[in-house]
Amino acid sequence: MTQRIAFQGELGAYSHEACRDARPDMEPVPCQTFEDVITAVKSGKADLAMLPVENTTYGRVADIHRMLPESGLRIIDEAFVRVHISLMAMPGVQIEDLELVRAHPVLIPQAESFLSRYGIKGESAPDSAGAAAEIAANKEMKIGALASDLAAEINGLHILARHIEDHAHNTTRFLIMSPEADASRRGTHGMMTTFVFQVRNLPSALYKAMGGFATNGVNMTKLESYMVGGSFTATQFYADIEGHPDDLGVQRAMEELDYFTDMVEVLGTYPRDPRRD
Repeated sequence: MTQRIAFQGELGAYSHEACRDARPDMEPVPCQTFEDVITAVKSGKADLAMLPVENTTYGRVADIHRMLPESGLRIIDEAFVRVHISLMAMPGVQIEDLELVRAHPVLIPQAESFLSRYGIKGESAPDSAGAAAEIAANKEMKIGALASDLAAEINGLHILARHIEDHAHNTTRFLIMSPEADASRRGTHGMMTTFVFQVRNLPSALYKAMGGFATNGVNMTKLESYMVGGSFTATQFYADIEGHPDDLGVQRAMEELDYFTDMVEVLGTYPRDPRRD
């Protein structure tokens, strides 16, 4: 039986592209919201979840770090997708024929230079791949979409211009999540470990908790805070470190962390993606 991987968005979304690149043998399952993605895995409708966590241009994905610990799922892999923006329209349409383009509001500013050059107006849509599907379904001849090449392929649209984004670095990082953790050592570029924690109400508790990673030579690649429970005093931290929990340095650092925290929860141990370099 073919396994399935759930993602948020329409077929042709960048999350779908992440699924196809990272798990090409799995059937993609589009979902309306991130919560629906998690529910699809927990209910057995899908085997894995593909969730975006951060983007090099726009930072972390809203609410995702709060959702990860509550999901009950565990991280087993990470995936990086370079966000290339293509302009697409119905077959036979030329760029000069377009009066406007539709896309998710985060994509339109990224193609501002190209759109200005051709005098094309941008219009926000809930989903870029969905905008492409709507154009194809309605056979709109004066409207284009900004989306992935995959969205054009799926919806039978003609790509008028590729890679029209203003900046060449825009990349989204995704986490692949499963109902079961996998702590085995795998991959050829090292391991990553992700965890959340809450510090105890002690002076300099965060500073002291972090000191164990520095003294034990553990590289922390991400540390972010966010409120929990609607309280300004209850702060939870999300962290990514290089290494495996069985590494001696990681063991010692986590022991020191435990002393200064009320809660530590490991969300997953997974191969370090070479595209981090």
